[in-house]
Amino acid sequence: MISNQILQSTIDELKKITQIDLHVFDIDGKVLASTQADAAVYNALVSEFAKVPEEQQEIKGSYFYKIYDEYQLEYILVAYGKGAEAQTIGNIAAFQIKSLSTAYQERFDKDNFFKNLLLDNLLLVDIYNRAKKLHVDTEVRRVIFIIEMPSDKEANVLEQVRNLLGSKTKDFITAVDEKNVIIVKEVQSNAGYKELDAYANEVLVFLQEECNASFHVAYGTIVSDIKEVSKSYKEAKLALDVGKIFFSEKSVVAYNTLGIGRLIYQLPVPLCKMFIREIFEGKSPDDFDEETLTTIYKFFENSLNVSETSRQLYIHRNTLVYRLDKIQKSTGLDLRVFEDAITFKIALMVVRYMKYMETVEY
Repeated sequence: MISNQILQSTIDELKKITQIDLHVFDIDGKVLASTQADAAVYNALVSEFAKVPEEQQEIKGSYFYKIYDEYQLEYILVAYGKGAEAQTIGNIAAFQIKSLSTAYQERFDKDNFFKNLLLDNLLLVDIYNRAKKLHVDTEVRRVIFIIEMPSDKEANVLEQVRNLLGSKTKDFITAVDEKNVIIVKEVQSNAGYKELDAYANEVLVFLQEECNASFHVAYGTIVSDIKEVSKSYKEAKLALDVGKIFFSEKSVVAYNTLGIGRLIYQLPVPLCKMFIREIFEGKSPDDFDEETLTTIYKFFENSLNVSETSRQLYIHRNTLVYRLDKIQKSTGLDLRVFEDAITFKIALMVVRYMKYMETVEY
């Protein structure tokens, strides 16, 4: 059903153009929208008109119209005034509301279709049958974007995203919960992940400026068939979760950039604890002081290059070597050796993952 706000806006615009007062009621005579304050005087007449077989009637100086949603009577429109002009304006208003109702019904049907598609609630044959009925292309490239809202955000982000995209796009915007907005985006044949990343940042900047709040955006991989849309959605969800753990400094995370973090995220916590215990004999790789941890991360950032790391840390090369020797004595791992460095890097990520899971559980 069309919102009362949309109905009111529609008849207000018609009133400005035609100077004819219009009122919209439900079938029980309740006022839904009106350009006059005394619309309630029509309540009884509307209730009676709803029971008669006529689709249009002139009653006591006003024109009454029935508006259906498919075959169900949904609204009664009243155009105040006599003569051909009032009757014509009433017909136009009734047609406009009927068109709006049809458009909203189609969007509602598409909304249900895409929600069930994302959640894997449709059989394969139903996907193609319903897509054909709703005029949804089945063989175009698509990708799923998920926009996570701040927990204290009250603004209607769903409508804001729809306003951002406008009516000229084939993209579809929906939500399966109160926390996330989902964009089912069509991707041009010549577009790749560079363009998707630019698009994600464009949406992010718009929302942050409009809502004065922080958002996170994640997206999955590009799929070429409508039955694979749920796959891209699952990937986007995973990217959103993994991004919080291993890429907390990023506001936009792509599934295809998760790297080893995606694998660690799918490990059971008991197995992670066993790994840390076996490698470090009960110690934790993040128990080092801040100086040592800074050294380790900077060493990894510079691809195990001693000279470049010491330069960026503003320390002598020998000082860095001393710190690395100290780490080796403490853990048994020499970060200058690629295999040991990989083990240590994974261990740091595993510990971060376990700490995140502890906060989620509590």
